[in-house]
Amino acid sequence: MYRRTFLASAGATLAAPGLARAASATTIRFTPEADLAVLDPVWTTASQSGQHAALVYDTLFGQDAQYQPQLQMLEAYTVDDDGKHWTMRLRDGLAFHDGEKVLARDCAASVKRWAARDPFGQALAAATDEIAVLDDKTLVLRLKSRFPVLDALARNSGVPCVIMPERLARTDPFTQVTDTTGSGPFIYKADERIAGARVVYARNPKYIPRKDGPIGGTAGPKVAHFERVEWAILPDPTTAAGALQRGEIDWLLTPNADLIDTLRKAQGVTVRVAFPLGSISCMRFNWLQPPFDRAAIRRAVFPAIVQADYMTAMNGEDRTRWRDNVGYFCPGMPMANDAGMEALTGPRSVEAARRNLDAAGYKGEPVVLLAPGDVPYAKILADVTADVLKRVGFNVDYQSMDWGTLVQRRAKQDPLDKGGWSIFQTNWTGADQGTPATHVFLRGNGKAAAPGWPAIARMEDLRDAWLVAPDQATQLRIAREMQALAFQEVPYIPLGQMISATAHRSDLVGMVDNQVAFWNVRRG
Repeated sequence: MYRRTFLASAGATLAAPGLARAASATTIRFTPEADLAVLDPVWTTASQSGQHAALVYDTLFGQDAQYQPQLQMLEAYTVDDDGKHWTMRLRDGLAFHDGEKVLARDCAASVKRWAARDPFGQALAAATDEIAVLDDKTLVLRLKSRFPVLDALARNSGVPCVIMPERLARTDPFTQVTDTTGSGPFIYKADERIAGARVVYARNPKYIPRKDGPIGGTAGPKVAHFERVEWAILPDPTTAAGALQRGEIDWLLTPNADLIDTLRKAQGVTVRVAFPLGSISCMRFNWLQPPFDRAAIRRAVFPAIVQADYMTAMNGEDRTRWRDNVGYFCPGMPMANDAGMEALTGPRSVEAARRNLDAAGYKGEPVVLLAPGDVPYAKILADVTADVLKRVGFNVDYQSMDWGTLVQRRAKQDPLDKGGWSIFQTNWTGADQGTPATHVFLRGNGKAAAPGWPAIARMEDLRDAWLVAPDQATQLRIAREMQALAFQEVPYIPLGQMISATAHRSDLVGMVDNQVAFWNVRRG
């Protein structure tokens, strides 16, 4: 019913305008899911901003392919006073792109700015008495109580704890930083930026990689084999697949599902699953504006949601590429559970949703649905949602825009007639929705939460309890209560889990799993 149709056949290889053949010993050319809209990874959770951040910034800790913390900018750390006193020492040779040394005061300011925006960081800040600087290379955290500091500082998605110069890290965390001075292995080339077409990075000649540690994720030595990283923005999926087949690009992050089989058969192309936990599709509500400021209206939608419809529309019939019956925690991770799941797995009925909507007192208020026309999977999510909501009886105002505009628009808390919104759809990496600590969309801290701004005091209490739980059994009990509460309050609706493939030229070697990384990659 919702299956995609394309003007071009799945096997077509339309020319990508302006692209020369990519194969080069000095340049790797990459096509992301969407253009880079925001340069500040602390200000937004957009995945393109996180991928940008991994190039230009470094972090105190990295996270390996098994999601375990590893030293990155640090040479060592010690923990004393029953886990409440952390002393961290920077390794030698760290410098920002402008040549200035990375100092402990830069790190302290960066951690404070990050902690104001990231859910895990907010919890760390609440557990911290002081972030102090002992000398140019030594940073100290004094905690009120034990806390999983390593897991918080090492996370490599969502809002990563990137290290900026102190002069930038002192910027209000709710104001975007546009100066991209970092200390990472690549430098952002603002002078070569073409909005909607190209993003360019040059190798940082001052960067000194670690000499040890496991390679994977954001951990281990980050060796830049390419002089340049170029992002080629190609919104049309068939054009992007054709460019990869012809060698005009080297790496297509998320090929359209209809083109996967064609790419598997293409000479010189490798297709693989690089993110085994996939991503969770989400329908996010705006709690600040009618009609979704009322829980009964948010809950009314549940009987009409068929996760398999969303997943099939994006990924086809092959169930190895997706899962339904997905709750508020990522399948395959320890906190996944079945509490309240009957809301999504019970009998499906548009009529039941209509009755719920009438009983909730819906009066025909407009529902502004944000739809990004340049991100195929997100547009499909929006199209399916628009159809579902209209059949249920909502007055849907479908507004199409590019992803960059949507990222800026969703941050607005204004009424609908002043540029506000009601619903948007997005995907979160599965790992981010694995625990309450990293689950951005499960926060209930009102206007301090991610766009949507749910206010659920009990959810915040449960999250705090989860962070100090003594064992996994207690954590799972709390996670079950959080999921049951989410089905009642509805901060968002889970729409299924995609196990997406990535595709790249077969001569690229050294690629890592669980991270969009351009270091250690080279031509074999």
